[in-house]
Amino acid sequence: MSEKTSIEDVTFLIPVRVDSIVRLENIMLVTDFLLTHFETSIHLLEATAYNNKVLERLLPSGVNITFVEDHDPVFHRTKYINQLVERSSTPYLAVWDTDVIVSPDQLIQSVNLLRNEEADFVYPYEDKFLDTSSILRELYIKSRDLDLLKEHAGKMKELYSPNPVGGGFLAEREAYIKSGMENEHYYGWGREDGDRLNRWEILDFTVERVPGPLFHLTHDRGENSTFHAEEQKNIKISEIYRIASMSKKELGEEVNSWRG
Repeated sequence: MSEKTSIEDVTFLIPVRVDSIVRLENIMLVTDFLLTHFETSIHLLEATAYNNKVLERLLPSGVNITFVEDHDPVFHRTKYINQLVERSSTPYLAVWDTDVIVSPDQLIQSVNLLRNEEADFVYPYEDKFLDTSSILRELYIKSRDLDLLKEHAGKMKELYSPNPVGGGFLAEREAYIKSGMENEHYYGWGREDGDRLNRWEILDFTVERVPGPLFHLTHDRGENSTFHAEEQKNIKISEIYRIASMSKKELGEEVNSWRG
């Protein structure tokens, strides 16, 4: 195994609700991947009805796990990301989905952009957010070989094209806090990724992308991977337009009100 790269100034923040065996496998794959390639911190927050301690037993010992009792069937992801940010202390953060992996070289380039003050926020991929398919996911589980996914990228479905902004991003912590972190008006799945980028751009933060794809380890779409109600979908669309129509001054006042 090659020597690990130190990115100890970065904390990966992963909110999770384990809603299937596939999701559990994906969390194990993603955390194992990160700790195989990097000296870094991973803070995972699990929010669900009761603590079965499965993650504590199955995830690498280097993963810091926080449990929150939550009986709401809808996973309020934005709220829990903000809680993870408050618990973090490193100068840089990676807000990460439970099902995505990216080339270590792309992550290193992303961190260096932050360290060199060339960006406030970085997407560690450019324009390809690729769903692996069940077959390629299974082959990756058996091989743990990222090159296998790269070789078969042309067979994968593109998600959220042409300009995907989900999956994961890296941030200078103070810039992220100044931008309002996550907009907790987004309750449940969907639309928050676009809202976040709108705010960064309105507030004149520097956003960069690193060439290369992001791979999504496919999973079934449960109630926390789709819009859970048509009404909530419409509320989110309204919120997107509300934020996007603000001036820099108006948005600054808005995000300050979120911090109380």
